[in-house]
Amino acid sequence: MQLSRLVNFYKTLGDPTRIRIIALLRHGPLHGQAIAGKLGLKPPTITHHMAKLRDIGLINERREKNTIYFSLNIKNLESSATAILNLVSKHQKNIELKTNEFEHNQIIKNFFTFDGKLKQIPAQRKKKIIVLAHIVKGLKIGVTYDEKEINDYLKQFHEDYATLRRELVMNHFMYRENNKYELNPPELWIIN
Repeated sequence: MQLSRLVNFYKTLGDPTRIRIIALLRHGPLHGQAIAGKLGLKPPTITHHMAKLRDIGLINERREKNTIYFSLNIKNLESSATAILNLVSKHQKNIELKTNEFEHNQIIKNFFTFDGKLKQIPAQRKKKIIVLAHIVKGLKIGVTYDEKEINDYLKQFHEDYATLRRELVMNHFMYRENNKYELNPPELWIIN
């Protein structure tokens, strides 16, 4: 998760009505009228709050005829809520500490040629994460890259740059929005 998204998450949840909506939705999907009734608010107010929660990915919508049902996206809620703990935790370990230095170097040696090309994308998760962490060393935190720049960068490692790009986003090495990519701080990478 990109740092600015983390800030937006907490700003959005800084409203008591949105916290109450999340508490209601933890019991299951509800439509806007039901939420308005339970909270004693008008439907347009609920619509406003739902848009804010949708923008940060905390709710899902499902339409049945003319009624929209809202449900809580538990996975996004949990990952967003724990991201701040991972960011500030003294016990957060980086990828080099999860393997001993010899093992880490062996994985890099086994998967990269002498000239830095990736022989193959590892299937085993632990090895894949070490390879991805090695690949992003040439990118800078705080710089926004367009998709072509990322593709060109990844092509120097492997011909299947699309898979590498997808893996970097899925494992939170990078954040993508509107075909723009940004390297996340190492504390936000999924390394488990």
